[in-house]
Amino acid sequence: QVQLVESGGGLVQAGGSLRLSCAASGRTFSSYAMGWFRQAPGKERDVVAAISRSGGSTYYADSVKGRFTISRDNAKNTVYLQMNSLKPEDTAVYYCAARGGAYVSTESYRYDYWGQGTQVTVSS
Repeated sequence: QVQLVESGGGLVQAGGSLRLSCAASGRTFSSYAMGWFRQAPGKERDVVAAISRSGGSTYYADSVKGRFTISRDNAKNTVYLQMNSLKPEDTAVYYCAARGGAYVSTESYRYDYWGQGTQVTVSS
């Protein structure tokens, strides 16, 4: 069982930056690949970025490549999402998720545990 708690969301102007954190409970954090997803009003939940359990492999959605960076600190049981050059279209609730296994996945149904989400709002 893994519990995930996101933090770091907020209101920022276009072009600004935010850093999301997701703290995981339990002693097996390093056994899980992690992902960040987002859901805007009226839209589906889509993958933003994902990272393997070792941190050696990452995935980014085309819409965030070059602007967002996913990382993890297994000693701190935490995964991060650094978001730079934010755009109004990045506005959404951001969720972190954990899946058992080594490899990244872009499919939400492959993730076993989810956080409660944190709101990110980018004003123009």
